[in-house]
Amino acid sequence: MSNLTPEWQAMAKLVSQFYAKADAEPFRDPVDWEALGLFDYPQVIKKPMDLGEVKKKVNEGKYKTIHDAADDVRLIWKNCMTYNADGSDFYNLAQTMAKKFEEKFEKLCAQNEVGGYSGDGGLVDEPTIEEKRAFAKSLYKISKEELGKVITDLEAKCPKALIKNSAEDEVEINVDNISPVAFKEAVDYVSGCSGGAGGKKKKTAKRART
Repeated sequence: MSNLTPEWQAMAKLVSQFYAKADAEPFRDPVDWEALGLFDYPQVIKKPMDLGEVKKKVNEGKYKTIHDAADDVRLIWKNCMTYNADGSDFYNLAQTMAKKFEEKFEKLCAQNEVGGYSGDGGLVDEPTIEEKRAFAKSLYKISKEELGKVITDLEAKCPKALIKNSAEDEVEINVDNISPVAFKEAVDYVSGCSGGAGGKKKKTAKRART
């Protein structure tokens, strides 16, 4: 770790801290789906990831940017929330871990003056009010399943953008709280959706504040 730059040392420390958490036990190693009898796991989860793998890749310098490493950490939470039912113990645990990670990672980036980058390494600008409004409107045009995927992605990448109302089984998306990188990825996904709305959406989108 001594050969790493300050930002990479901070990233390695952050991943190690999460790896060491008592609650992280299910996320430290690859899911042994055969031993657990989860025979549909490979069909549901196309890209498995675990904290041990991220920790190893960080220490071996396999990532181009710390954002790439963070994306793999987010993939761990996303996979868990994709495979396990909303409200289950594993789903709630992944959701909690995702929120804690984003808080820590945001501080890490601020302390090391690291900006937001897209997956291809380019800087991502803060979206304009017009872009936020257009995105909020587009959420009403996609299907319930597609909206569910947007929400799952945001839960893993930017949990502060979601406002849950458990009493009414609703999830609101506060567009103003979506990070530039997560916003760009969400816009790209929604743009590729068919736009067919299937039935009444119980999970609603909150328009951007102006």
